[in-house]
Formats: sequence, structure tokens, C-alpha cells
Amino acid sequence: METFASHSFSVDECAAQLDTFDELLSSKTELSERDDILPFFKKNTQLASFISTYVPDIANPDRIATEYDIFGDFACDLAIGDSTSKSFLLVEFEDAKPNSLFVTAGKKATPEWAPRLEHGLSQVLDWFWKLGDMEKSDDYENRFGARHVSFNGLVVVGRDQQLEAREKIRLRWRQDHTVVHSKKVSVVTFDQLARDLRYRLSRYSQIAQAKQA
Repeated sequence: METFASHSFSVDECAAQLDTFDELLSSKTELSERDDILPFFKKNTQLASFISTYVPDIANPDRIATEYDIFGDFACDLAIGDSTSKSFLLVEFEDAKPNSLFVTAGKKATPEWAPRLEHGLSQVLDWFWKLGDMEKSDDYENRFGARHVSFNGLVVVGRDQQLEAREKIRLRWRQDHTVVHSKKVSVVTFDQLARDLRYRLSRYSQIAQAKQA
């Protein structure tokens, strides 16, 4: 898909879809990117759009695309944008299996980062490279509405129960400190994604109710 679809956010629909996502996480310990994750977020676009809350500059996620083509060379699983602030989040989903985040290498006491996670991060870096290469083109402006827009990346991979306490700290540190060419790249598990979205949705609803009072 080379074009974004217009999107209007609904709190109620997003809440219902988040419940469905929690049910998916509860029903399986392992998740397949192709069979579980991609079909879910392609269908549940309200929850997919709310993932943009990882980017503060996306106040209104009014543009969304799944399996978004990046100038013929790459494709990202999910792209969400704010047409006013010209800010976008590009999301790479990976699978959730015991070796998705860390792998044990020989007799080393400290697990190494898994190839699946490194693959996801490399995907995001390639997207940024291609977008930077095309930034001054007419095609770029037609797609994103300006010759310069802001991009952030997110990799969602693995499950919490697959992590020891130390590896949770390592993952959190990597999430907080990975910046590439001034662009933030976050890494979260599917469980962390669900918790973050649940909290943000509760805050969103509280603010909306306060305004109506």
C-alpha cells in the first residue's frame, strides 16, 4: 500500500479492540507475526492507530496504512501519521517466541540479543535511510504532505514472560536510549504494548470526561 487511509479515532471502539487484544495475549504464549499479529492489527485499526501515542507530536492520528510501501524497496507493517503536525510512527511487528528477544550463546552467562530483534531494528534503520534519501523528491511530498516530516520507529517483539529481571532492565535501557539520526526507535514487548495502551486510553477517557463536565 502506497497511500494512507483517512482515519477518525473512536475511544469506545479502541477500548473494545484493546479488550480483544488482551484476549489474544491471554490465549497464546507464542504469537506469529504473519498468522496472529498482522491480521489482528489490519482488522483492528482503532487500536492500531492508538499505537501512535508513543509519539507525543501525534495529537490526531488521522492517517493510517498497513504493510506500507516505502518507495518500492521496503515495507513497514504499520504506519500512522498526523497530517497537521506532519509526524509519523513506523511500526515493525516481530513474532513472540522464547528466542525472539534473547538467545543463549554457548557457555556465556549473559544472553545475547536475538536475531529476530536485531532484524526488526535493522528494518527500521533501512526505512529511515530510504526516507532520508527520498526527502527532497516530489513523490515524498505527495505521500507525506511536506518536504520534511518527523519520523519515529517502534519494534514490537516477544513476551514479558520470556524475560528474566536483568533482561527486562536491558530491554528498557535500550528502549530509552536508542536514537538514530535524531529519530527515536523504541522496542517493547506485546505485553508492554498492551499495558501502555491501556493506561493511555484510561487517561484519554478521563480527560474527555473532564471536558464534558
